[in-house]
Amino acid sequence: MAKHASFDALTTETLALRLGGLEALVERLGPDRSAWKVREVGDGNLNLVFIVEGPKGAAVVKQALPYVRLVGESWPLPLKRSFFEYHALVRQEARAGKGSVPAIYHFDEAQALIVMEYLSPHVILRKALIEGRELPRIANDLGLFAARTLFRGSDLHMTARERKADLALFAGNVELCDITENLVFTDPYFEAELNRHTPALDPLVAELRADRDLKVEAQRLKHLFAANAETLLHGDLHTGSIMVTEDDTRVIDPEFAFYGPMAFDVGMLLANFWMSFFSQAGHEQEGSRASMRGYLLRTVSDLWSVFRAEFSWLWRTERTGMLYADSLFEKRGDALGAEQALDGVLHSLWQDLLGFAGVEIHRRILGLAHNADFETIADEALRARCEAKALRFGRHLVVNRCRIHSVDEVNGLALLIEKETRA
Repeated sequence: MAKHASFDALTTETLALRLGGLEALVERLGPDRSAWKVREVGDGNLNLVFIVEGPKGAAVVKQALPYVRLVGESWPLPLKRSFFEYHALVRQEARAGKGSVPAIYHFDEAQALIVMEYLSPHVILRKALIEGRELPRIANDLGLFAARTLFRGSDLHMTARERKADLALFAGNVELCDITENLVFTDPYFEAELNRHTPALDPLVAELRADRDLKVEAQRLKHLFAANAETLLHGDLHTGSIMVTEDDTRVIDPEFAFYGPMAFDVGMLLANFWMSFFSQAGHEQEGSRASMRGYLLRTVSDLWSVFRAEFSWLWRTERTGMLYADSLFEKRGDALGAEQALDGVLHSLWQDLLGFAGVEIHRRILGLAHNADFETIADEALRARCEAKALRFGRHLVVNRCRIHSVDEVNGLALLIEKETRA
């Protein structure tokens, strides 16, 4: 395995030997490290992830590598991203509530590793959606998580001094921001070296890459992403960063955390439900997915509704930061003025999230890092048909986001595209 200064990457063979003295692991697994069973389960793009099981229980050990795992050592990355992930998880738990993220047992900055709670019988949400599972809690849980973390990490809630100190701490996550800035907002719209797509999409891809309106809007969204440090973002909030059971939802993997626009996390999250919707035709080998399609669109609608309601409640009860001070509104007997300001904030957030959702859809089909919703469709022609629907949908969101007024309009467009392409 790769070495980086005093850093040593763990393996299934060395983990018990090297971490056998850690109180966090001994307490949960048992003191006899020879009885520990270690397996590497990391299937992501960046890191090593181990499940360690012992006579008493289990834990997860996640370790950053000094390069992008998906590409190899030709693409170096700083180990400090584990530092940002650790601090993001601590803040997310404080802001969204205990049980919203995995519990952290130990952090080793030098070895870029985090020991955390083993979530079982949880599965990755994306996998559950591919299997056609209609989970009852995710819209509520994720709407609350997004509203609470985004509001409470912003100048709407935090004191100016506290937020600026936090902003300074996360400002060092430069390399992972650079990945997002390039892989999400730029690379999909030209012939970047690491891009890939289903070959049958060639004509549509050429059309999108020649689309001046689309490219200009994508760069406006990149400008917003880079320049608008509104709140602490998860930075990679998609259905592969969420673990679920029927009655529990946990958000994981916030190593892309930084201060950016509130709408980015929400847009990325909703985009992944819309992509799941368009992928369903590729997963109908064992029967119709009509019910699943309806469930996914309801989830989008309910999630946005929960987000709006919780964000509005926090605005009215926890608006203690430097922005929209109550000394200008409620304390002067002008609660209506505060509500007018809230409407404006939510309206801007809505328009921006639609744009971010559109570029997220494009990068997942045309860029380097694809998602399993489409990739697990073995029939290449069928996969291309599903992806083409999503690409057209994403283009509409990016270019027309300022003229779309409700989530029902967006879901109606998704249904229209799905029906037209099936006709």
